[in-house]
Amino acid sequence: MTGNSRFRLTGGRVQTAAARLGRDPKLAVRVVLGLLLAANIAASLVLFKPWGASPAAMEQELGRLRSQIRQRQQAVQTLRALVEKSDKARQQGDSFLEKYFMDRRTASSTIIAELRQAAEEAGIKQEEHTFGFEPVEGSDNLSMMTISGNYEGRYENLVKFINYLDRSPRFLILDTLTAAPERTAGALNVNLKLNAFVMEGKPPASESQDRRAGSAAGEELARARQERAVE
Repeated sequence: MTGNSRFRLTGGRVQTAAARLGRDPKLAVRVVLGLLLAANIAASLVLFKPWGASPAAMEQELGRLRSQIRQRQQAVQTLRALVEKSDKARQQGDSFLEKYFMDRRTASSTIIAELRQAAEEAGIKQEEHTFGFEPVEGSDNLSMMTISGNYEGRYENLVKFINYLDRSPRFLILDTLTAAPERTAGALNVNLKLNAFVMEGKPPASESQDRRAGSAAGEELARARQERAVE
């Protein structure tokens, strides 16, 4: 009996409140806004949990974030330094290829002309030459050129010839040298093997580099001739 009375009383209050809201729209709006505000406050409490973030915990979290930022900045600086070193190494490599690697199309005639000039300056006789090409492992456009040549002359002239080759602006490597005496007193028959490097399809703009190297070789021989004349 008591429970039924309470139910009727509560139901009556709800009906009375609903009737008031129906008669007063402003009151209804206030109630709705109050409910939305309460819902937002509840959502904020669940999201940010202010009761669980003490000042010490917040300071610790801030320190952790700062440490991550410093680590990432250091990683970026390290990566930037590696990129700069890589670019510098690539530029130096390209410069080396441009300076010391000849165009394969003209390498044979260029080397023969330089060897002939060096032999004339040294006072030895240049004879036949042979050429061979071997691809450089790991590259699709670089090759090593092997030059085998025979010469005839005296020992002191041979030494001058080798000195000329050693001072050449080109990247020439003396692989082997053999000498045998001739019937003529003091004369030697010399066979030497040189290695040089060439590039397939070298850009036309780089051919001027080969011409400059040839000019430098001629100037070097001219200086050597003047030094010899002074002696």
